[in-house]
Amino acid sequence: MRLQASIALKLGAAGLLAGVAANVPAAESPFHDKPASPRSLPADNLPPFRMLDDNGNLIPLPGMPPGGLHRGAGAAPESTARGPSMALAIEAAEAAVASCKASGYRVGVSVIDSVGEARVMLTADGSDGSHVFVATRKALTALTFEVPSSEAADIIARDKSMLARVTPNMFVMGGAVPIIVDHATIGAIGVSGAAGTPFGHQDEICAAAGLRKIRKKLG
Repeated sequence: MRLQASIALKLGAAGLLAGVAANVPAAESPFHDKPASPRSLPADNLPPFRMLDDNGNLIPLPGMPPGGLHRGAGAAPESTARGPSMALAIEAAEAAVASCKASGYRVGVSVIDSVGEARVMLTADGSDGSHVFVATRKALTALTFEVPSSEAADIIARDKSMLARVTPNMFVMGGAVPIIVDHATIGAIGVSGAAGTPFGHQDEICAAAGLRKIRKKLG
């Protein structure tokens, strides 16, 4: 069964976005953290200290910026990007894992927000830990194209100009569905480890099950 973009739920914002503010990216770190490479996942930024340098030396901690880090108790949120609440992201991820388990598969599941940063990443018992990272890359595809990742792959196959929308940290294959609220894509759910035919089909079925779990809870 071909998963259509209609899988993406157009839910009422009141329930799903409880406690989540406007789509604003995270504040820049005072230490100017940078991704390790273009293939790094969103928010996978490495601080430029207390890690080995190219010569095998441990990079020392730099001096604190004026005023410190401002990340003590009661500090402002580091990110206010739109996305599912943590509780709903956990429910969706657990439902996706359970759906695949019922079909005999051990998978990894990732739920991301509107800027592609992880809300929840779950690895099923007995599953290879790499699957959550593949799942995140599939979810980035669904988030960017605003359709299931299998459909995004088909779009790119038909129109090579769509390759311009693909970034090095995406995995363009079936297995992820976008979360759409009032015509705005606020995140995505990705699954990896079940494969299926065509490749990624079973993963996408499980991702859709996670999305349905959220819909049933919200009525």
